This record gives sequence, structure tokens and C-alpha cells, in this order.
Amino acid sequence: MNIHRLLIDCTDNVGLVNKITGVLASHGVNILENDEFVEKDQNHFFMRTEFTGLFDSGKLYSDLSTQLPENSIINLTGKRKKNIIVMVTKEHHCLGDVLIRHAFGDLDANILAIISNHQNLRELSERMNIPFHYISHENLSREEHEKMVIKQVNQYNPEYIVLAKYMRILTPAFTSLYPNRIINIHHSFLPAFIGANPYKQAFKRGVKIIGATAHFVNHELDEGPIIAQDVVSVNHTNSAEEMARKGRDVEKIVLSRALGLVFEDRVMVNGNKTIVFE
Repeated sequence: MNIHRLLIDCTDNVGLVNKITGVLASHGVNILENDEFVEKDQNHFFMRTEFTGLFDSGKLYSDLSTQLPENSIINLTGKRKKNIIVMVTKEHHCLGDVLIRHAFGDLDANILAIISNHQNLRELSERMNIPFHYISHENLSREEHEKMVIKQVNQYNPEYIVLAKYMRILTPAFTSLYPNRIINIHHSFLPAFIGANPYKQAFKRGVKIIGATAHFVNHELDEGPIIAQDVVSVNHTNSAEEMARKGRDVEKIVLSRALGLVFEDRVMVNGNKTIVFE
């Protein structure tokens, strides 16, 4: 059974759900799942629909366009695995989790390659038969290094780039090439403890929970649209190292959840926020 997905982003209007489902019905398709949300402050409508059946995609798109407000965004796609690149530095826990899920078919994506500025994770990557590209940053400016990375990324033409603990700050010149296509896992419950050494920051502050945040990357450090978050309890007996160990477990879970949501087309970006149809 071929499953198709329809994503609509438009100004809110009376009867939109009826109009959209009416168009789908007129094409003889069967709706399997439907979710919608209205952002009242912006008077904006979001809808995600899964359906099955045989239809003319061009005619369906045209018929939807005539029923929707001007400048509506209509995205019609099939249920399929997304093509991705994973970027890493030295830490193995997130990459290892992603690779295991990929190997056993639990990640709705094809990992085309892994790119790193260190050699540490080459053996892990190659054990899973994933191409590994080492691009050193030594003696290079950030811009020079990024040009080399961009060249390698573009050879694969991925739909998404996953930063599985890629510990380098990307410049606006890089992020602007892949808007809402770079997914990062941040070792903190944003917006708290932005930047380096978040667990030391948390330890010194005496927090009672620590967490992780997966978000799209934009030109502002750790401030892109948030996709998923989670927390775990800690207390005064936990050292900064113990907090970091607990944090790594949360990071894996949050990144996996975020990737699942994005690859299933359940995340729609609204400014610097996301609409997530779980």
C-alpha cells in the first residue's frame, strides 16, 4: 500500500478542513490519518494528512490550490526514507545509536555518509559499512574548512544533515545553504546553559533536572526551532561527570525522537517555532 503525505501551511479560513478533504475525496483517495492546528495569534493554519489511493498528483495539487488562500504552501510527498548525511566530531554515543537504528531499519532514512573533522569515529562508521569522510580543520580558517565540508556534502545532495555531536559552530554562510534541513542535538534543556560545558554550568547552578534539545540549526547559536526535548532528574549527590553521563542517555533518546518526527514529515516550521504532529 503506497502511503502519501500532504502538508499544508496557509492563512486560516472558514471551512478549510472540509475543502481539503473534499478535494481528496473527489480524487478517490482514502484518508488514513489527519491532524490540523490553528495558530490563533497569527491566524495561520497547518495540516498534515496521510492517505492512500491512485491519483493524478498534478491535478490534485491544482485542485487544492484553487481551494486554498493565496500564497498557501502545499507539500505533497510519498512515505519514503529520507537521504541524510551525519556529521560528528569525537563523541560516539549519538552516532552509535543512530547507526544501530539504521542497521535494524528503525531509522526512516538512508545514511549516505558520515563527515568528521576527526578520525576517532572512522572505525565505528566503517563497521556499519557507511562511507566516512575525514576533513581536518587544522590550520584552516572556519570558512576554508566549511567550504571543503560543503563540497563533500553537496556531492551526496542529502535532504537533511544530522549533527550527532558535531562540536563546531557553523557559520551563517553554511546554515543558509540548508534552511530547516540541519538537525542538531544540544546537550542542554534550551534556552538554559547555552554554549560550552553545559553540565559544569548545571552542576554549579545546583539544578534538579538536566535535559537535551533537538532543534533545527539557524544563524543564531542554539536558537533554531525546537523539535523535541526531554529531561532527567538529578540531585546534590551527582557530580558534573555523573550529570554528563545521564545527559548522554537523554541526548540519544531526544535525537532519535526528533529524527523520527522529521523523517515522517510530522514537523512544520513556523518562524522560530515548530508545529509537531505526534
